[in-house]
Parts: sequence; C-alpha cells; structure tokens
Amino acid sequence: MDGSLYIGLMSGTSLDGVDAVLVRLPQDSMTGPGSAPGSIDTQVLGFVQLPFPHALRSELLALNASGVDELHRAALAANGVAQTYALAVSALLAQTGYAAREVTALGAHGQTVRHRPGEFDGVGYTLQLLNGALLAEQSGVAVCCDLRSRDLAVGGQGAPLVPAFHARCFGQPGRDVAVLNIGGMANLSLLPGEPAAAVRGFDCGPGNVLMDLWCQQARGLAYDAQGAWAASGRPVPALLAAALAEPFFKRPPPKSTGRDLFHAGWMADCLARATGPVPSAQDVQATWADLTVQTAITALAEQLPTATRLVVCGGGARNLHLMHRLSTWSATCLPALRVQASDDFGVPAEQVEALAFAWLAQALVKRQAGNLPAVTGARAARVLGAFYPA
Repeated sequence: MDGSLYIGLMSGTSLDGVDAVLVRLPQDSMTGPGSAPGSIDTQVLGFVQLPFPHALRSELLALNASGVDELHRAALAANGVAQTYALAVSALLAQTGYAAREVTALGAHGQTVRHRPGEFDGVGYTLQLLNGALLAEQSGVAVCCDLRSRDLAVGGQGAPLVPAFHARCFGQPGRDVAVLNIGGMANLSLLPGEPAAAVRGFDCGPGNVLMDLWCQQARGLAYDAQGAWAASGRPVPALLAAALAEPFFKRPPPKSTGRDLFHAGWMADCLARATGPVPSAQDVQATWADLTVQTAITALAEQLPTATRLVVCGGGARNLHLMHRLSTWSATCLPALRVQASDDFGVPAEQVEALAFAWLAQALVKRQAGNLPAVTGARAARVLGAFYPA
C-alpha cells in the first residue's frame, strides 16, 4: 500500500445508482494554509457505474417519507446499500487490477433519505443509509462514512461538502469561478479568484428530481434522456411563477435541501396553484427544466455576479437541453459567464462527486478537517466521518 490510493462512492438523490472511482491522490491534496486553487493533481485509475436493484431503489425512494415499520425497513435498506457498494468496489478493482489491500480507504456517502438540519430540536438530523461495517467486511477496504453528522453537531447544514474539493479542482487565481453540480438537487460552489476570499457554496434548489419525477409519472420512463422531451415543450409562466414562490429560493446561504422539500407532493401543489389552461405534459417538463436553470443562475447572479466561468458537473451536465438553457439564461443576466461541462477541465461530469468523497476519505485518514464553516454554517471546522477498518 502506497498510502495514496482511495475509492470514492457516490449515490445521490436521483437514485440512479452508484458511481465508484479509484483514484491516486497526492499526499498534500487537502485544503490548508499552503493550498492553492486548481492545484490538486488526481490520477483516476478506474470508474464504474452500477444501478441499484429495482426493489432496493423503490424502498429507498419510499423511505424518503414516513411509513410503516421504518426502522426495520431502513436497517435492511442500509444493508442493501452496503452490498451494492461492495459490488461496485469489486467491479472497480477487477477493472483496474488492484487488490483491496492496496487501497488506503474508501469514502462512502450512503443514500440520503432524510435531511432536516437545524430543525425540531435546534440540531436536526441528516440520515444517509449505509451499513459501514458490512461494507468494510464485504469490500475488504477500510470505510469512511457518516460524513455529514459531525458538521450538524457543530451547528452546520452538513451540506454541501464538495466546495472545498471543487476549489482544488476548478479554482483559478485571478478569476471568479462557480461550479454547479446537478444531481437530484443542485448545488453551487463559489470560488473567488482572490486568494483571501472564502470559498462558499449552498444548495440552490432542485436539479433533476422534478424532471425525473414528471417523466416517470407522465411517460413511465426513469428520466428524460438528454432533455429531449423538455426541449419539445415550452415553459409555462404560471407554473414557473407558482414554483418560484417557494420560500427556500429566497433564503440566504448557508442552506441545503433534498426530497424532504422537493418531492411529488410539492410538484402537484405547484400544478394546482398555477392558473390558466391545463398545460401539455412536455410543457410541464420544460418548466421543471427552467426552474432548475433559473434558480441556479439567479442565485449565482446574487452571490457571485463577477463569475466568468460556470463549470457544470453531475448527471445534469449530460442533459443537452439543460446546458443550452443555462447558457441562454445566463446570457441575459451574466453576459460574461461561460458555461462548460467539467469534462473540459479533464474531469468527467459523472466522476466529480465520487472523487470528492475519495478526497474526504483521505481527510479522515489524515485527521484533517473536511468541512468549510463558510459553506455549511458550522461554528468550526471538524474532522468528518466514522472509520471502519478493513
């Protein structure tokens, strides 16, 4: 073991499966007083995508809402997530020819089913289902997981955790850059070009979640491939106005969100409140796409209007309609902004979040802070996560 091989595992709120990456990280890849934006040199050795079994995906989706026998079902689902992750690790090692013993650790996000930071008792909770001990046993690799709860314990949102990694990958001295990750939800990282300025970030609203839900309801398809269906429609102003009335969009950062807010019921309520003729299904889809675009660009214009580059990653970067609308909408309010997929900077869009969790695993192994208080609202930086030895 050379101490630099890590695996990152990511399964997001889109519930489309697991992204797994094997990466060689430099020993000094963490943020710190001597770190520089855009300075991390990662060597990706392998990448695997593995879908969730249908029954597990359905159960994980159901566990986003209250139901019967939740504790029992959640425990079994956590086992299922661990077993799926272990299969992804096995496939990744088989692809690359490395042995489990050669990997220092893996960073595993788990599957978020509830995210309620700061609510109820002033602390709240965030719940990612994963049996870390089972994953360590089945993969043969040390596991770093439960990466959000320590940030909540010190007053933070527990999310987003990726802006520090984005800064090391995509930051540019002398140029203000933003990174937009579009998964189930969408989050922005704000990377000022001025060295003394703090990296910031926050969830800006729904990413793919509403588009996926509507595509499933109206067409029986898991998602709108490349946004072709949305591109065939036109946004409905009344429906867009009803959606934009959501108070979350006006809340200042730090903030984060999930399916606790943006779910099928929320979508149905917006449709019920929209006035005028009943829109076509493709026009509704076009509206959800524009909601993702407008909330992201509006938030960027408010928080970092000097940004000249928007780096897009996550599954949404493969939605051609979304990418077109991001460029079109930003041309109006941020004319100097250039929209590009992260692939243009050497990091495929599907790999960015998995790489970030490999990087967070390295932070835990090295006992270095993984959160940014300016992002999450935590009172202090903390080492994040629980560790299960191989």
